[in-house]
This record gives sequence, structure tokens and C-alpha cells, in this order.
Amino acid sequence: MEANHTKYLLYVLFFLGSWLLTCLLHFRQPLFHLSDGGVKIFLPFSHNVSFLSSPAAVVANDWRSPPPPPPPPLSCDGRYVHIVDLPPEFHVCAEGSPAFTSEHGICHLMSNAGLGAVLLPAAAGNRSDGADACDIIPNTGWYNTNQYALEVIFHHRMRLYDCLTDDPAAAAAVYVPYYAANELQPHTCGLFNATVRDGATGAMLRWLSSRPAWAVHGGRDHFMVASKTSWMFRRSPPHDGDAGGCGNGLMVRPETRNMTVLTYETVIWEQPPRRRDFAVPYPSYFHPSSAGEVAGWQARAGAAVRPWLFAFAGARRPNGTLAIRDRIFDACDAAAPRQTCGVLDCAADGGAACRSPRRLMALFASSRFCLQPLGDSFMRRSSVDAVMAGCIPVFFHEASTFEKQYQWHERDPDGGGRRRRYFVLIDQDEVLQGKVGIEEALSRYTDEEVADMREEVIKMIPRFLYKDPRVRFAGDMRDAFDIIVDEVIERIRRIKKGEDLGRKGDNDGDVVADGS
Repeated sequence: MEANHTKYLLYVLFFLGSWLLTCLLHFRQPLFHLSDGGVKIFLPFSHNVSFLSSPAAVVANDWRSPPPPPPPPLSCDGRYVHIVDLPPEFHVCAEGSPAFTSEHGICHLMSNAGLGAVLLPAAAGNRSDGADACDIIPNTGWYNTNQYALEVIFHHRMRLYDCLTDDPAAAAAVYVPYYAANELQPHTCGLFNATVRDGATGAMLRWLSSRPAWAVHGGRDHFMVASKTSWMFRRSPPHDGDAGGCGNGLMVRPETRNMTVLTYETVIWEQPPRRRDFAVPYPSYFHPSSAGEVAGWQARAGAAVRPWLFAFAGARRPNGTLAIRDRIFDACDAAAPRQTCGVLDCAADGGAACRSPRRLMALFASSRFCLQPLGDSFMRRSSVDAVMAGCIPVFFHEASTFEKQYQWHERDPDGGGRRRRYFVLIDQDEVLQGKVGIEEALSRYTDEEVADMREEVIKMIPRFLYKDPRVRFAGDMRDAFDIIVDEVIERIRRIKKGEDLGRKGDNDGDVVADGS
């Protein structure tokens, strides 16, 4: 019996030895590699396998070039955020909701987590949006994003935030995912009375302030996004039933006086501690999914040929109500013989040209300066589009500048405290009085000065864009959302400590162009 066992054992050993010898002869990479006293195990492969024709595949499987280790996990200490679970009646853009079904609503434009429709490649004759040979937009990462889409984009980004918690008591901040602007849009002005404009938002705030989590800090740890200008949420209660004006009273309600509210434009003259709304950038059309996409676009914007000295995309207003716009069109007409001004008239063809992201970005990427006069308010989405195109913004009022409105985003965290010129400010009153000519003021900048300003603008692109909210971003890059969350958490931390939240002092010595 023992002899049989010995014989079977020898058969097994012989079989295993033969198999091992065959493997070693067949595979031309070692199964094990000894390094630094340890053992690294790699999957063997044959150089005859077809997928190795790609150099990247070779590197990925070659033990001599191991992949870099994953980055260490980011600590969530002091960074947890709790998302309020709103009742279904406050899900503004849910299918079947009044804002979703209204013909005047914009929820139907919020596809792709708020990004809107994908901008299809411009090749193969795809010129349905009027793009021309100057088209500069790449074929990935760009969308037809509505200017009011930030509420939806921000909500989806927050769902991917690394430090979420189900416990509001453990959170540094509490996010309220209510779409105030999308709810208001169908009845912003016109025949709708105050009850209609304020009804849904008022009901949401009453419900919110009744929660136990609100009572802990009186709502001072709560924040929300309202993707319109602050002015649209500051309508005072009407007298004698008179609806009056446009907008609703979101910002004048007692509940929001304790909250932090993020809008596209704030009231810069409001003194602390009353100020509780903060301006954040409009979403533009670029929503990358990797740092490589951003670097590629920055390089493309930096290398763009810019034949126009200045450009404007906008429209005149009836009866000359915004006279500065009339002067801008006059300046472009006067510049026609010199071919120094590019313009998109948003009043022509029903505004079709200005609804084309490709045509807009082609214009801005072909211009050294992009004019940003006042519109319905001080801030324009166009000013952020100009940054995305690497075009130096030209403002005509102090309240339109990034340093007054987008203080969180215009600062360069790596600038070492040194502020460099990146915009031009021309006093609109001096233009209207004929003291300053727009083309004359801008033509005084040397090529070197323009190149330096454009470099600063292009460096700002990551801080003004919003990443694709549907995927995990590849690479290490802070965008507008990251900056917002960090600043909100820091603000709430200071509130909880009872610190004075006065406005940060404005820096002196900024270079401003007034044509003189």
C-alpha cells in the first residue's frame, strides 16, 4: 500500500514539475521579482499578445514601471457636509412639478445633471448652430449650459463630495438642495402676484426652520445656491396687495438672514454683518472630466490667433435705456475700416448667434479684449465666458468686476500675495461724456502688457469652471465648486466661533485703465 502511495506521489510531483517547466519556457517575464527584500507578484504575459502593440499597455503591465501609488485619502475632519432630504413637494425640477411642466420654465434645459446638451463635433459638416471656420471648441467636455443651471450642477457635484454625512450634528455645514431660481423662473415678473412668487419658497423655508437640525444653530450652518442675481430675491413685501416689480422675497425673509446664500451677484454696498449672500461664477460651457482636458484647453486658448482688438456679444436696449451699449456698437461701427472689433448682435435673427456656444467662444477666442457692460444687473455670464476663452474682460462699472463680486475665485492662491493685472476698468460715464474712446483706451496697451494679462486670465480658468458633476474627476485640480465649499465651511466655522465676519479689506494699488 505504501509503495502505491509513493508511486502516486512521484506521478504528481513529475506532473507539477513538467507544468512549471512549460510555463517558464512559454512566458518571457518572471512570475516573481525580488526587490528590496520583498516579493512583487505580476501577471505574466506573452509579447505575442496583440493588445501589447500599444506602448501604454506595455508600460501598464511591465514590472519595471509600476503604476504610481494612489494619493493618500483626504481627511474629512472639519469638512463634513450634510445634505437636507427635502420632501417631494420641494423637488422643483422633478418630472410633474409646476416648474418642470411650465412652458416658461427652464427645467427641461437641465439635462446631463444640469450641463445641458452635448456640443456635437463641428466636423463632418455639423454646422447647425452657425459655427464657422474659426470654431475653436474641442469635441469633448463642452455643453450648451443654461446660465441658470448652477443649482442643478452644484447639487449633483455635492452628491459626489468626498465628505458627506447623514448626521447633521456631525456636519461642518448643511446644504439645502432647493432650486430657488428654477422655481421662480416661470413667474418671475408680469401678471403673477406676490402669493405665487413667494408661495413655494416660503413654504420650503417654514418647513426647513421647523427641523431639529435648524434649531441647533438657528440655521447659521445652512447654505444654499440660488442661481440668479441677489436683486431677484430682494423684493420687499408688497403694500395693499400690489405685486410690483419682479422676483420674490427670498433674501428678505427672517430664515435666510441666518443662512449663507450663493448667488450670481451680490449687493456689494451692504455692510456686514447684514451681508449673507455671496457671489459665485456663472457656469460657462466647459465642464471637463480630467485635469488633462483643462490643460489642453488652456494651451489652445493661449495659442489662439486674436485678430480683433476688442469684441462684444450683446444687444442694444430699447429707447437707449442702457446708453453704454449704444456707445459700444458705435465704437464697433467706427472700427470697421480697421477691422479691430468683432461683434455678435444678440438682437439679430432672434438672438440665434448669441445662443450658439461655438460662435460665442470663437469670437472671444479671436479677441484680445472682451467688453462687459452692464445688463439687467452688474454681472454678466459673458464675463465668465470671456475668462474661459482667455479674453481679457473690460468692465465699465466697479460693481461688475471680479474683485468686487467673485472675491473667492479671482484671487490666485499661488500668487504669493502679488496681484497682477488681468482686467480693464473703463468708467462708463467718461465714455458717455465723450472723454474716453473705447478703442483708443484699449489700443494703448502694448503687446507685452496684453500677453501678461491674457496669461493671468488663462490661469484663472480652473477657478471659474465647474467640473463634470457626473463623474469622478481625473487629476488634482480645484474648480469653482471646490473653492465655494471650502469658503462656505470656513465662513460657517467662524460663525460658530462668534468671529466678526466683516468684508475682507480691498487691496490698494490695483491697476485700472480709464483711458487717461
